[in-house]
Amino acid sequence: MGVFITLIMETYNQKITIKSWAEEDRPREKLMQHGRRSLADAELIAILISSGSRAETAVELSRRILCSVDNDLDRLGRLSVNELSKFKGIGRAKAITIIAALELGRRRKDTEVAKTVQISGSRDIKNLMQRYFADLSHEEFWIILLSRANHVLSRLLISKGGQSGTIADPKIIFRAALEKHAASMILCHNHPSGNLRPSEADLNLTKKLQDAGMFLDIPVLDHLIFSNTDYFSFADEELI
Repeated sequence: MGVFITLIMETYNQKITIKSWAEEDRPREKLMQHGRRSLADAELIAILISSGSRAETAVELSRRILCSVDNDLDRLGRLSVNELSKFKGIGRAKAITIIAALELGRRRKDTEVAKTVQISGSRDIKNLMQRYFADLSHEEFWIILLSRANHVLSRLLISKGGQSGTIADPKIIFRAALEKHAASMILCHNHPSGNLRPSEADLNLTKKLQDAGMFLDIPVLDHLIFSNTDYFSFADEELI
């Protein structure tokens, strides 16, 4: 009797692989026959995780994960390995696979955007960078490197800090600008507190980087401070 119960439990806990589904329900086959755009988000994630459990298929598990973030892929991309691993059927390996796939998608999008974006004012910078600072509980310092026609060459994360500050090393900043053959740059960082007014340290750093940029012929065109929903532009306030 004990052996029989054990066999039942093993059968119940057995993972359902995509290969065991009806052919018309397999996301991989659907992608091959009808193209990648025919798949729903949950089906694409199901391909990544490959299997669910006896209780639910990989697609059902993927739908449950998406439902937890209101079907928002951007929110899904911000989940950590530990947060994803809380879902039954998602171990660390599957969580890492999901995170890696979403990060590749983000980087591809960044590359496509960078090829087409031309900066003409602070609103363009805000549209380009706001999502990087949304919901952060720590400070980050980024630079945007521009061509002579003000097209975006690259966006680079320079440093991460705590709630009250981060260190932006001018040597690292201008080394990156020189390597990318940038004609100019824009500085960006966030204030997790929501207070958009520049601190004395912000003003001093901006002046230091302005002076270095003039010497190297890589001018600093603007410095934006972000909160979750708004921004402050040094150029708009005539501080640059």
